[in-house]
Amino acid sequence: MARDIQITIDCADPASLGAFWAEALDYQVQDPPPGFDSWKQALVAMNIPEERHNDANAVVDPAGTGPRVFFQKVPEGKQAKNRVHLDVRAAPGLAGDDRMAALETEADRLIKLGATRIERHEPAPPLAAGHIIMADPEGNEFCLD
Repeated sequence: MARDIQITIDCADPASLGAFWAEALDYQVQDPPPGFDSWKQALVAMNIPEERHNDANAVVDPAGTGPRVFFQKVPEGKQAKNRVHLDVRAAPGLAGDDRMAALETEADRLIKLGATRIERHEPAPPLAAGHIIMADPEGNEFCLD
């Protein structure tokens, strides 16, 4: 049986970065615990000080099939290139110009949400289909694949 996984991202602003990735992945912010109408209501009930309300955030696949993405506040900023990164599959099954056009369309959408375009890699068959390297609003690299 395959294990359930969670992807954890260290960041400065979990709420903001979670909102970006929810849009990028067609995910949603995880619902508050049962019995609460909002996360604010739950955090107040748990006696979490207001200055800690943005210490963590999570987004989930509404269909329940993709991994949970968890954002945790850390004091230090990003230091170097990510050793692990997300590939956003924006053009599965497409090749050549059609693939790159679909990747460009997705890159434009994500830039409007706060992403930054880093570099485009052209297709180089048979092994490289082409991709675009992007960074999320906090500088974490990811690929449009």
